[in-house]
Amino acid sequence: MTSTQDLTSTTTAFDLAAYLIDRQPKVEAALDAAIRPAYPDTIYAAMRYSLLAGGKRLRPILCLASCELIGGDPDLAMPMACALEMIHTMSLIHDDLPAMDNDDYRRGKLTNHKVYGEDIAILAGDGLLAYAFEYIATHTHGVSADRVLKAIANLARAVGADGLVGGQVVDLESEGQPDISVETLTYIHNHKTGALLKSCVVCGAILAGATESEIEKLAKFAHNIGLAFQIIDDILDITATQAELGKTAGKDAQAQKATYPKLWGLEESKRQADKLVAEAKTILSEFGDRALPLQALADYITDRKN
Repeated sequence: MTSTQDLTSTTTAFDLAAYLIDRQPKVEAALDAAIRPAYPDTIYAAMRYSLLAGGKRLRPILCLASCELIGGDPDLAMPMACALEMIHTMSLIHDDLPAMDNDDYRRGKLTNHKVYGEDIAILAGDGLLAYAFEYIATHTHGVSADRVLKAIANLARAVGADGLVGGQVVDLESEGQPDISVETLTYIHNHKTGALLKSCVVCGAILAGATESEIEKLAKFAHNIGLAFQIIDDILDITATQAELGKTAGKDAQAQKATYPKLWGLEESKRQADKLVAEAKTILSEFGDRALPLQALADYITDRKN
C-alpha cells in the first residue's frame, strides 16, 4: 500500500493521502469478498495469492474516481473496480511467466508460478480473467443494463488483441531488436499498459452515465496518464532498487528491451512524462473541483517510487 510520505508532492490542492487511506481499504475488502476460498482449493488459493498481494490499487481507484466525477455513486462502480484489478492481476501473473518476462518477484513476494507452478499460474490468470466479466455482470446493481454492457465491451476490447494482448505481442517481438522506433515503443505501451488504464477511467464514467463528450475527454486524460505511467516505469527499472520496486530491477536491460530512457535518456523521459501529466490535468479542468482526485492521481503517477 502506498505510504503517506510518498504522496507529499501530490497533496497541494487535494489531500490524496487521505483519499487513498479511505479508498484502498474499501477496495481491499471488496477484493477479498469477491473471491473466497473454494474447491478446487489450489486454483482459488493461487488466484487469491496474487489478487490480494497488495499494490497501489491505482486502477480500481481510478474507476471509482471517474464514476464520482460524473456524479455517480462510487459504490455502484465497485464490482467494475474489482474486475479491473482481477484483470490487471491476471496480466501480472502471465507477464511474470518464464515464456514472457520470467520474473521471480512481484509486489515483494514470489511470483505466482514460483509458488504454484507454471501450470496453475496460467490457470489462475485464466480464472481471474473469466471471473472478472462474470463479476461485473452479476454484481453490478443500480446501473442500467445498457451502461453495464457498454462498459463490459470497452473493457473486453482493452484486454484483447486490440489492447493488452496486442501490446504484449509487439513487446515480445521487439525484444533484442536494435532499432525499435519511438512509434513502435509507444504502440507497445499504449496497448500493453495504457489500454487497461484508459478502460479503468472510461468504464467508471460509463457506469455513472457520462455523455460521449465527457467520455472522450476522460479517454484523452487516461491516454496521457497511461503513457506517463509506463515512461516512469521505464525510469524506475533503472533507478530504483528491487526493495523499492517489489520486483526484480534492471529487467528491461537484461531482456534488451527498448525503453524511453534508452531512446531519450532519463532527463528527457521524465520531462515527457511531466508534460503528459500536465496536459492530462488540463483536459479535466472544466470539471472543476470534481476532477481533483483524478488530477492528484495523475501527479502521483510521475512522483511515485515504485
